[in-house]
Amino acid sequence: MAKFYGVGTGPGASDLLTIRGKKIIETVDCLYTPEPKKGGKSLALQIVSPYLKEGLTIKQRHFPMVNDWDEKRNAWNEIAEEIISDVKKGLNVVFVTLGDPMVYSTYSYLLERMIDQIETETVPGISSFCQISNNLQIPLVIDEESYAVLPATANEETIRTALEQLSTVILMKVSIALPKVLKLLTELNLLEQTILVSDSSMASEKIVIGLNELSEQDHLSYFSTMIVYKNRTLKGS
Repeated sequence: MAKFYGVGTGPGASDLLTIRGKKIIETVDCLYTPEPKKGGKSLALQIVSPYLKEGLTIKQRHFPMVNDWDEKRNAWNEIAEEIISDVKKGLNVVFVTLGDPMVYSTYSYLLERMIDQIETETVPGISSFCQISNNLQIPLVIDEESYAVLPATANEETIRTALEQLSTVILMKVSIALPKVLKLLTELNLLEQTILVSDSSMASEKIVIGLNELSEQDHLSYFSTMIVYKNRTLKGS
C-alpha cells in the first residue's frame, strides 16, 4: 500500500538528516517541497538533494506567507488534495520540511487534512535550536531548569513573561520582529546573555554571542534564532 511521509530535514546541513529520513527519501516515487516564493529555491530540497534518486518526481509548491488565513487555507487544501490523489494512485510520497515537522511547520496543516484519508508517517528532524546548543556545547537546560520556545512574533507580554520567569528562552523568526525583541532584551538586561545564530549548520552560518552591537536596523537572515541563556556565562560576550 502506498504511503505518505513527512520528513524533517534538520536545520540546513545535509548530513544532519536522520538515517530514517534519508532511507525514505531515497526510495519514494514523488517528493513535495515548499517554496517560500513562487519560483524561488527550496532550502529543504537543497538539503536533501544528495539523496534523490534518478527519475524522482519533484513537486515544488508555494505556501503563501501572508496574514490572509483564507488564502493560506486554500493553498493547504489544494496541496493536500494533490498529495492524497498521488498516494491513492499508488505512489509513495514524501514532503520535506525544515527542522522538525512538528515545530512551527506548515506540514502540520497538511497532515491534519490527510491523516484520516491515507496512510501517513512523520519522521522527526533536528530543530535549529538543538543544533545551535549542541554546536556551541551550551546546554539548553540542566537539572530543574525550564525553557520555552516562542516565535518572536508573539505579543510582547508573552515574551516578557517567558524572559522573566524561565531559565532559557528560544526565540524563532527573530528577523521579523527584531526591534521588539531588542527592546525587551535591553529592558531586562539580557543582551549579553543572548546568542544569535543565522543559517545554523549552513555554509553561511553566522554566530553572534552577546548582542550589544546589534541594531534594530540590521538585516538578518529569515533563518535566524536567538537563545537567551540566563544561567550561563557565555564565552565571547
